[in-house]
Amino acid sequence: MAYKYIFGPIPSRRLGISLGVDLVPKKICTLDCVYCESGETTLKTIKRQEYIPTQEVLEELSDFLSQQPKLDYITFSGASEPTLHSGIGVIINFLKLKFPQYKVALITNGTLFYLKEVRQELKKIDLVMPSLDATTDAAFNSINRPHSLLHLPTIIEGLKQFRNEYSGQLWLEIFLVGTINNSKEELEHFRSILTELRPDKVQLNTLDRPGTEAWVEPLSQANMEGISQILGHSNIEIISKASPKKSQIIVPNKDIPSRIVEMVKRRPCTISDLKETFDIPSDVLQMHVNNLLESKTISIAKEDRGDFFVIKNPAAR
Repeated sequence: MAYKYIFGPIPSRRLGISLGVDLVPKKICTLDCVYCESGETTLKTIKRQEYIPTQEVLEELSDFLSQQPKLDYITFSGASEPTLHSGIGVIINFLKLKFPQYKVALITNGTLFYLKEVRQELKKIDLVMPSLDATTDAAFNSINRPHSLLHLPTIIEGLKQFRNEYSGQLWLEIFLVGTINNSKEELEHFRSILTELRPDKVQLNTLDRPGTEAWVEPLSQANMEGISQILGHSNIEIISKASPKKSQIIVPNKDIPSRIVEMVKRRPCTISDLKETFDIPSDVLQMHVNNLLESKTISIAKEDRGDFFVIKNPAAR
């Protein structure tokens, strides 16, 4: 069966071996973050609807999971905001009923948790990983460039409500953009919010892949460690320099090009990233990459960390 809406499995820095579920076409989001590795938002919206057919997602998951793959998580993620899909609760319930042996995670920008139906739909999920990059309107508007009807106090209150209603794991990610959200005022506000939100883990991140705006620069490791101390949470992880899990994915040779494209569509990758993902000889991987470059299926973006393979077409799935 050819899959349109699930991708991977891939080794994830934070989640081990993860099967991705992509519920919203690229690049539809509630925000247009300056650091987003998936590129500029082409449709900024807060409208929840069935962006792709829920039944087709269920069929793909059933087909793949019936093969009993070894996974650490099934993860709602991708190049857009998963909670915009109105059927996410149906899919979570299906997974918990039909494949209860698998843990389910959500990577989200956390902007829609003020909606009661969103909080209800996510109650059965094992792990929710929302982001919160700002505590002041100025930083929020500069970094996240939200939909006009989104307001930071409402978003923060929605996260707090979810924490009070949810019994699973909550890992909060803070993406740090130099000089914008690492001021003394911002960090003091973050510390206060963490006290109320009580996340099980705080994950600090900074730019590691090409972002939407060229002016965004990463914070140094020393700065990240200093901020970690200021925030004072008992369980803080700096993920921007973390290594992926060592487990690699064995892929039949005929499937390698499509799997490379799957990955690059959703996030820019270096050749090292691809080597860490696929259990294939380096020369074979390089051959497939070269073929994709020659056919202009992928292209190269040069960054300080290396050459990243990207797909420029924002409509690509």
